[in-house]
Amino acid sequence: MDQASIEFLKAVVETPSPSGFEQRAQRAWREHVEPCADRVETDVHGNCIAVRNEGGGPRVLLAGHVDELGFMVTHITDDGFIYFQTIGGFDVNIIPGRRVHIHTKDGPVLGVTGKKAIHVMDDEDKKKSPKVHDLWIDIGVKDKAEAESLVRVGDPVTYTVGFEPLRNDLVIARGFDDKAGSFAVGQVIRLLDGADLEAAVHAVSTVQEEIGLRGAKTSTFGVDPQVGIAVDLTFSSDHPDMDKKKVGDMKLNGGPVIARGANINRVVEELLVETAEAEGIPYQYEAAPGGTGTDANAIQLTRAGVATGLVSIPSRYLHTAVEIISLTDLENVCALLAAFVKRLDDTIDFTP
Repeated sequence: MDQASIEFLKAVVETPSPSGFEQRAQRAWREHVEPCADRVETDVHGNCIAVRNEGGGPRVLLAGHVDELGFMVTHITDDGFIYFQTIGGFDVNIIPGRRVHIHTKDGPVLGVTGKKAIHVMDDEDKKKSPKVHDLWIDIGVKDKAEAESLVRVGDPVTYTVGFEPLRNDLVIARGFDDKAGSFAVGQVIRLLDGADLEAAVHAVSTVQEEIGLRGAKTSTFGVDPQVGIAVDLTFSSDHPDMDKKKVGDMKLNGGPVIARGANINRVVEELLVETAEAEGIPYQYEAAPGGTGTDANAIQLTRAGVATGLVSIPSRYLHTAVEIISLTDLENVCALLAAFVKRLDDTIDFTP
């Protein structure tokens, strides 16, 4: 991946964007995509939509959600300790003992997630998983007045960690789910710069996926596409304690993961596979017998229905602060989507 693309990816990944607070990350996305788009708009919900060849056909929507997991300040004690609730689905066991930023109107406030130390736990305490209301954030203040001079109820919170390279083209970050997908759909607009297209392309950095696919519902209704592809992360099974009999066989550096199942239009699925094979792009399958729990659900069921596909980036340790993906997989997802779009024209019948 070239340096300009890395900088785009880092800008989106490292800009905090818990569900409902995506504005800063959307500005970073727009800044990198706008030079290659015919136009970019932000709708009232906060979705950022980049358009190429607007008068073409069919209309295709590419969606990757920019929102990440986070927390929200709910209560400040007399001693200045801060209680919170989660934004999105967390494994509560891994929340304690983390550095966090509370994102305030005056900038980030550093804190740590605290709980009772193991030294003072009794045997029963040690057996229990913590509840969110058992945890708090310590920002080092002396009392409630000082805390309230810095932080307000309703402020969002994220872990402080950012983007780092690992080895073998693997990278680590919080929020790759699904900032990597948001990057991918924006990168497709950049890859299509100067391309001769039949289709009208609407790349959407969607909001609020983690709390109910909300941005995909509104943006798909507004764009009214004939074809929609959601881009998200999926779990890889190439690490310990993953039962491939239950979850399938997907691995990092194995290529884009193409979903098959009720949420997926057969014609779209077959065209994705044909495109991958024609372009020499490795790919993997994911079985999805019901809904996928991604933006693809919302896309498929909008208006009278949309011919929908789901292309995923395999990842280890989803919904943690150390999600790992392969840059090669991410590049191949972008290349597959760009090539797929170039194949679209109004002669294709998406009726299964």
